[in-house]
Amino acid sequence: MIQIHLEQLQFYAYHGLFQEEKLLGNEYLVDIRLDYQPNKKVINAIDETIDYSKVYELISQRMKLPTDLLETIATEFCHQMMEKYETLQSIHFSIKKMHPPINQLIGHVGVKFQLKRSDI
Repeated sequence: MIQIHLEQLQFYAYHGLFQEEKLLGNEYLVDIRLDYQPNKKVINAIDETIDYSKVYELISQRMKLPTDLLETIATEFCHQMMEKYETLQSIHFSIKKMHPPINQLIGHVGVKFQLKRSDI
């Protein structure tokens, strides 16, 4: 099993339930871990693995689509990845909203989601 990590990906996006969030936007941090079983014992070419630059392109595109809930982003993205990569066994996805519109909150809020191929 091989794990591929994309960590602390930074985005500015317009997700949220409130009109203020949809207008002003917010900073987000995304972490993705992909667990997959390669088809070869030794990987020598990019087409024998999951290309993390392609994964980054997909999450970048997804983050551009304003969405009410972080849960929607997490679940949709994970299912999209499972459909795209047949060797993918599980995906761990975390998204953090760095400045949520909650009075007196110091910190961030977020959602974590894990999807295993055996669960779909």
